[in-house]
Amino acid sequence: MERPRILVVGGGFAGVECARRLERKLAPGEADIAIVAPFSYELYLPLLPQVAAGVLTPQSVAVSLRRMLTRTRIIPGGAIGVDPRAKVCVVRKITDEIVNEEYDYIVLAPGSVTRTFDIPGLSDHARGMKTLAEAAFVRDHVISQLDLADAATNREERISRLQFVVVGGGYAGTETAACLQRVTTSAVKRYPRLNPNLIKWHLIDIAPKLMPELGDKLGATALDVLRKRGIEVSLGVSVAEVGEESVKFTDGRVVPSRTLIWTAGVAASPLIATLDAETVRGRLVTTAEMKVPQFEGVYALGDAAAVPDLAKGDGSVCPPTAQHAQRQGKVVADNVVAALRGQEAKPYFHKDLGLVVDLGGADAVSKPLGVELTGVAAQGVARGYHLMALRTNVAKVRVMTNWLLNATAGDDFVRTGFQRGRPATLRDFEYTDSYLTKDEIKAHTESLRARQ
Repeated sequence: MERPRILVVGGGFAGVECARRLERKLAPGEADIAIVAPFSYELYLPLLPQVAAGVLTPQSVAVSLRRMLTRTRIIPGGAIGVDPRAKVCVVRKITDEIVNEEYDYIVLAPGSVTRTFDIPGLSDHARGMKTLAEAAFVRDHVISQLDLADAATNREERISRLQFVVVGGGYAGTETAACLQRVTTSAVKRYPRLNPNLIKWHLIDIAPKLMPELGDKLGATALDVLRKRGIEVSLGVSVAEVGEESVKFTDGRVVPSRTLIWTAGVAASPLIATLDAETVRGRLVTTAEMKVPQFEGVYALGDAAAVPDLAKGDGSVCPPTAQHAQRQGKVVADNVVAALRGQEAKPYFHKDLGLVVDLGGADAVSKPLGVELTGVAAQGVARGYHLMALRTNVAKVRVMTNWLLNATAGDDFVRTGFQRGRPATLRDFEYTDSYLTKDEIKAHTESLRARQ
């Protein structure tokens, strides 16, 4: 008898945690497990700002899928369409070959993509902070601006190269601005020709508060830390236009700058739109058991799913955080196993453990289990949480070693050469694809049946 086929779409927190749990729960002959992922690693996103700052090496936050998954077949590519009625997922491999993957159970965890708006020049001149390559590129770009400013022959060029704009006052934007500002402050000591006072970091957000999830007290503390460092934080402000050498804000200010880092939120993967299913703000509506009610054998979780937040009990859905994604992955795996064995599925319930924000050095704000912490205590909690969340001992050791080395030896501020050739834009590093229409998915399904 043919074994049931379980297909996991997505190599992020949710998808990998689900596959790992399935391997532990199922006997080798009980089911075939496959995962569709464009990269051969799970990226630990919360530490990307530290990669951009050079505190951590890229490898330390890229946890090998093949180290974590021993029985799961890894399909290198991205899902570009799903036919839940025919139980077929269309996959474009990294070679551009299109293949059909049949399944009995599918777990949709394709994650999210950078959310952008129709702002003139944004797609051409902004950089993101969502992938490993972007973090490495941003670091290279920032250091290159110091090098080029040092070599500049006129004051106007020097000023535009030494002003940096980060858009997004959430965790990613705040940590990015905080960590990179420390880089330029330390690096400028190696540039005796540069005036440190010309270096300026701007953090802007359309929201009236910085990281409102932290609460008024910790949000105000974080804001105070940033401003004391010289970071100009503007709230209630967004970007009106982005040029090659300047950024215009919605309050009319024009900042001479050649660096705009865009961290203003995410949107669910476009893969979700290929299913004929109910969505909320682009996320698939699921039951508390993370089943997609319209289709048999379809589960969704993570950033791409609107999973009811039973812990709050107010009808809201779980926020798209790593904390929820990892725990949802375990529950979905248990529910798939239950379906295979004719058992009852269980609902997802998780009370948020709190929030941690690393501002670099000894500065941090944390709220574990509702307890508000700042400074060294908050930094200890933040780093302890990240070590706990990393999924292999090798990754934990690499991160701890990097932290120790950076604290004792500092940074050499080396450029690795990403700046040669055409400058990268916002979309160049994020893994996106051309998704199929419903008619194209149907055609692929019919061609598969014809071959059978």
